[in-house]
Amino acid sequence: MLIDSHCHLDFPDLANNLDQILENMEANKVTHALCVSVNLEDFPRVLLLAESYPNLYASVGVHPDYENLTEPKAEELVSLARHPRVIAIGETGLDYFRLKGDLEWQRERFREHIRAARQCNKPLIIHTREAASDTLRIMAEEGADQVGGVMHCFTESWEVAQQAIEMNFYISFSGIVTFKNAVTIKETAKRIQLERMLVETDSPFLAPVPYRGKTNQPAFVRHVAEEIATLRGINVNEVAEMTTQNFFNLFKNA
Repeated sequence: MLIDSHCHLDFPDLANNLDQILENMEANKVTHALCVSVNLEDFPRVLLLAESYPNLYASVGVHPDYENLTEPKAEELVSLARHPRVIAIGETGLDYFRLKGDLEWQRERFREHIRAARQCNKPLIIHTREAASDTLRIMAEEGADQVGGVMHCFTESWEVAQQAIEMNFYISFSGIVTFKNAVTIKETAKRIQLERMLVETDSPFLAPVPYRGKTNQPAFVRHVAEEIATLRGINVNEVAEMTTQNFFNLFKNA
C-alpha cells in the first residue's frame, strides 16, 4: 500500500474527475492522500474533501507564491487546524524562483506558520525553492524542530536534506525523481535513510515518467516509489511499507 503525502485534489483538473481519480487510487493500491491547502480562500474546498472521504486528509496554510492577500496570522491558522481532519500546517515556506524583490513578507508568513504549528502541535509541510539557506535558518530560529514536518517535493542537495532531517523533518520525493536529468535528486533518494522518506505526487503537477507532461494524480505515486526502489536496488514493497509507516508516524492525527 502507498500514500500520496501531497496533492491538490481540489484543483479543477482533479476535482472535476474525482470519482475516477479515487478509483485509480484504489486500483494502484494508493490507500490515502493528503490534500494540501495553498490559500485560506479555497481551504473550505480542501476541508470538504477530507470530511467527505475517510481516506483523504487536509492541511491548512498559505503557499509562499500567493501575493497581495491578507496575511494569515498564527491564531487564525491554529483555529482552522483544530478540525480533526486537518493533520498539518502548510504548505508554507519560501520561493525565490517565482518571485523576486523584497520578499520579507514571505519570510514573515513562513514564521507565522511555524508559530501556528508549534501552538497546535501539528507538523509542517514546507515548500522551498532556491531559498534553502533562508528556509533552514528560519526553521531553526522559530523552533520548527519541536513539531517536525516534511520538506515536500524535495529538489535540494543531500546536505540540505541532512540539515532538515536533523531538525526532525522527513524528505518527500515527487515525480521529479523519475526525470532523466534529476541527477542530484536521484542521488539524495539513494542516500537518505528510508525511515525519513515520504513519497508524493504534488498533483495535478509534475507527473512522473511515463506520464510526464500530462495531468498528474495520486495513483501515479506508484511510479515515484518504483523509481526509488530501482535507485536503491530494493523491492518496491519495501519503499511502500516504510513510506506508509513514516506518514502515520509523522501525521499522528491521521
